[in-house]
Amino acid sequence: MKTKKSLFYVFAVLLGGCVPVLSLHPLYTEEDVVPEKRLLGTWVDDPNKTGTTWQFSTIQEPENAYKLVFSDDEGKKGSFVARVVKLQDRLFLDIYPSELPWEADDPNKMDWLYNSFFLIPAHTFLKMDAVEPQLKMRLTLESKMKELLTEKPDAVKHTSVGERLVLTAPTKELQAFVLKYADDSRVFTDEITLSRRQTKPQTP
Repeated sequence: MKTKKSLFYVFAVLLGGCVPVLSLHPLYTEEDVVPEKRLLGTWVDDPNKTGTTWQFSTIQEPENAYKLVFSDDEGKKGSFVARVVKLQDRLFLDIYPSELPWEADDPNKMDWLYNSFFLIPAHTFLKMDAVEPQLKMRLTLESKMKELLTEKPDAVKHTSVGERLVLTAPTKELQAFVLKYADDSRVFTDEITLSRRQTKPQTP
């Protein structure tokens, strides 16, 4: 696998080959973004061994957003800006890359600087089923979404970029779409369950 990955592919690779649905537009307007301090900290898929981690921390800008650092069990990482979006009585997580895909061996080096002008920080989103005592979320996966759009091509505006499915609907139409299909497994797939990593007390 090449070490250079466009922003379209970073999150997919980090998630172990699961390709998320990408959107040109965010799932939120500023009025839809809510603070959720219970997210702060490090979440793991298995507290008893080294595995994937989702680390949420505060950032000054943008307002009511969080930095998400995702790390897989091989130590490969991705940095994202995450916002909690409340639509009616449901919570979603909108994520987009916060960093350009620098060379893996040198985060300050980029041989082909002008190529970065062609990279688009696309959004993806998850449905949040619970925050405590465990963080439970459901991803959007391209393979499942294609099943829905094959059956109902007018469900949401979309296009293809190469072999990739990209949603092109504006924010309000995206919101209506995810609310309508919030319980459809072709839009939000099997649940991810994460446990909070407990900080070990320091010995005096």
